[in-house]
Amino acid sequence: MPAPKSARQPLRQEVVDGIKAYILGNRLRPGDPLPTETALCETLGASRSSVREAIRILTALDIVEVRHGHGTYVGRLSLSALVESLTFRGLLSPDDDFQVMSDLVEVRELFERGMAERLVASLAGDQVDRLQGYVDVMRDAEAGKGHGFVDADRSFHTLLVAPLGNDLIGQLSAAFWDVYVIVAPHLDVFTHEHEATTIAHHQRIVDALRAGDAVEFAAALSDHYAPVRRRIAEARARH
Repeated sequence: MPAPKSARQPLRQEVVDGIKAYILGNRLRPGDPLPTETALCETLGASRSSVREAIRILTALDIVEVRHGHGTYVGRLSLSALVESLTFRGLLSPDDDFQVMSDLVEVRELFERGMAERLVASLAGDQVDRLQGYVDVMRDAEAGKGHGFVDADRSFHTLLVAPLGNDLIGQLSAAFWDVYVIVAPHLDVFTHEHEATTIAHHQRIVDALRAGDAVEFAAALSDHYAPVRRRIAEARARH
């Protein structure tokens, strides 16, 4: 018969759960220090190897951060593990990359359109000027007068949702671009026609923001994402 729980070493998952419970129970915040390895062993009744393994697991999930020479701290609690999983899934399977891309496009559009009124009300004049600057970079790149089309597009959408102050939305937007880098070679997106259309859609979004028109802003976003979804569907059908 297995020994009573109090008389045996806790399993790895129990140690992981115990550290998470300690963080919650002590109301620790990102950046706060955790007890030493020895103290955690005593608190959780676990072996040193179990605690180290649990710390490795929690570090991978960004729940814990190990600063060598300084100690262990509560991590940023970001979605880095999710982002890594999505991008790696795209690399593993030619079919999955299109599905991941399609899902992320849908989620990103829902966020941006669903928050249309808040975004139009929250984006300040200088932020709108910066958005216009990214459109200008895209226009110059399309005309052969510069480069950085994709980077400007990414920066445009990152800034677009920044006023929401929502880390979840920001990280999912970043995930979209990480997967995009994997999928883009299959989408035939780097064409003059595509770039010209993309610029026109981004300009329309900026114009709607300047006019304070949430309805037009949402419509511009819908028209912007429609051809993206179509290209993904067409590329998926070819494969």
